[in-house]
Amino acid sequence: MAMAMRRAAALGARHILAASASASSRVASRRHMGSVDAGAAVDKIRAAGLLRTRGLIGGQWVDAYDGKTTEVQNPATGEVLANVACMGNRETADAITSANTTFYTWSKLTASERSKALRKWHDLLMSHKEELALLMTLEQGKPMKEALGEVNYGASFIEFFAEEAKRVYGDIIPPTLADRRLLVLKQPIGVVGAITPWNFPLAMITRKVGPALACGCTVVVKPSEFTPLTALAAADLALQAGIPAGALNVVMGNAPEIGGELMQSTQVRKITFTGSTAVGKKLMAGSANTVKKVSLELGGNAPCIVFDDADIDVAVKGSLAAKFRNSGQTCVCANRILVQEGIYEKFASAFVKAVQSLQVGNGLEESTSQGPLINEAAVEKVEKFVGDATSKGANIMLGGKRHSLGMSFYEPTVVGNVSNDMLLFREEVFGPVAPLIPFKTEEEAIHLANDTNAGLAAYMFTKSIARSWRVSEALEYGLVGVNEGLISTEVAPFGGVKQSGLGREGSKYGMDDYLEIKYVCMGNLG
Repeated sequence: MAMAMRRAAALGARHILAASASASSRVASRRHMGSVDAGAAVDKIRAAGLLRTRGLIGGQWVDAYDGKTTEVQNPATGEVLANVACMGNRETADAITSANTTFYTWSKLTASERSKALRKWHDLLMSHKEELALLMTLEQGKPMKEALGEVNYGASFIEFFAEEAKRVYGDIIPPTLADRRLLVLKQPIGVVGAITPWNFPLAMITRKVGPALACGCTVVVKPSEFTPLTALAAADLALQAGIPAGALNVVMGNAPEIGGELMQSTQVRKITFTGSTAVGKKLMAGSANTVKKVSLELGGNAPCIVFDDADIDVAVKGSLAAKFRNSGQTCVCANRILVQEGIYEKFASAFVKAVQSLQVGNGLEESTSQGPLINEAAVEKVEKFVGDATSKGANIMLGGKRHSLGMSFYEPTVVGNVSNDMLLFREEVFGPVAPLIPFKTEEEAIHLANDTNAGLAAYMFTKSIARSWRVSEALEYGLVGVNEGLISTEVAPFGGVKQSGLGREGSKYGMDDYLEIKYVCMGNLG
């Protein structure tokens, strides 16, 4: 297997490598995953024509100009899935030029024409739902049922913005003088640089590319180096749908070079980014020289408040969904579960029991509800946070260590009596660790919830309508879920406040970040 991988790398490694029978049996015996056939999954993706390892520039699939490649690994097994082109500033510059050239034709199409192309892209995404989900599970690790859910979710943005393309309305302002007419036009901003993360390798692309294309913009996408295969497959389907060459470009590899080129280019008029707050700040600063429009969806530190009048069953179910989806690797995960003292013990007992039922394993196995973390660094971060909490007096109620499956698997964990001086409270753990924090009063809960620089998502559970209004309005977050742990949808605005970002994605508001407002004064009309 190793020799085959080296040979593939020497030849440019343009095709995904299926695991050999011996490698598969070796992995199965080591991790008791004999029912998983990753090779068959790869074969199915290849048969659908969705195995792409080159970048997409101007409608052409191209290698890195210097021939460099980088490995994409399956986090559940450690096997190399592919060697993909490792691109940098030169390829990015050409992708920007292609996008800029295409902008002048794509933006001139009618909204109806752009809508039809997007609608066809949506239909192709859905017709290849299973292959995309398999690919996502292989390179990202999430369970197949979650991957299938992401395909539905990701495709929904393309469908929604196909419809919104025809609803970009301007205004006519009553004039101040009789011989004038005052018009407001909304026009596409231009070339967009979209930088996306690994945790939702399809949805974070469609949530940005959908509105951009609908408005008439063109895009250069830089997917995560951990999960480029899903992005490339989606781009292939966009070409098949009739999205013109150059309207959607994909470059991956050297993040500093690609990001630097996007930031310094005067042809790129907007940067949209989902990822860490630290990187978002760098992109914001780097875009200042060219005064680009920037939209940022950054890190979270979501509180989940369980009041003593909550329905325990509803609260447990909602908290579980909010915390452990994608093994805790989402920006809107419940990072701090605040439980009122009167029901703390009862809730903790029920919650631990629910977490115990989570099945950890390879995402290709039907029974799996929690897959691996993305890599070793992610596991080490979780270990650091849990160790810090226990050293300061918190107690492990469940889990608290690496899973016996090895690799980057970590046990679903519940930590009790967490306080605000611990890393689990102050920072985003991005793993399957649920910290429980007791509180006494509603006022204290609001204070604890808002005691962070982040402001993306928050959750609360209560039977009181009055309390739900009071607390929702007091929480300093862009998204609030009341008696519900899964709140994301294409029809509602998604985004944060404070250091969780700028702008909104999804919904009708998601179009605004890709449009410029132009005022036209027409005189001498009397």
